[in-house]
Amino acid sequence: MASFKMTGTLVFIGKTVQVSDKFAKREFVINDGQKDYPQDILFQLVQDKTDFMDKFELGQEVEVSFNMRGRKWTSPQGEDKYFNSLDAWRVDAVAKDESAQDEVADKQEVEDDLPF
Repeated sequence: MASFKMTGTLVFIGKTVQVSDKFAKREFVINDGQKDYPQDILFQLVQDKTDFMDKFELGQEVEVSFNMRGRKWTSPQGEDKYFNSLDAWRVDAVAKDESAQDEVADKQEVEDDLPF
């Protein structure tokens, strides 16, 4: 199974839901921050990973490591439906690099001082 990573801003953190005696999940959403077509992406944490979100707040930038999972479900009428889920297995805060921001600000000040 392939693993993926995505960075974005937390816009929703759900509560842990006990689906059955042996299964618990917690959902959260990050916004990818794209200018033209921003996307809100839903992830889920399962079992012992549900407490990962306890240390985060809305608006915080995070990097999510996840697996894509898919499954088939057959309705009582015999119709097949397919579902996908993004199962997060690691969530890290993105450290803001203030030194890089300072360099950008310094360059802008130098450019603003030019006489032409």
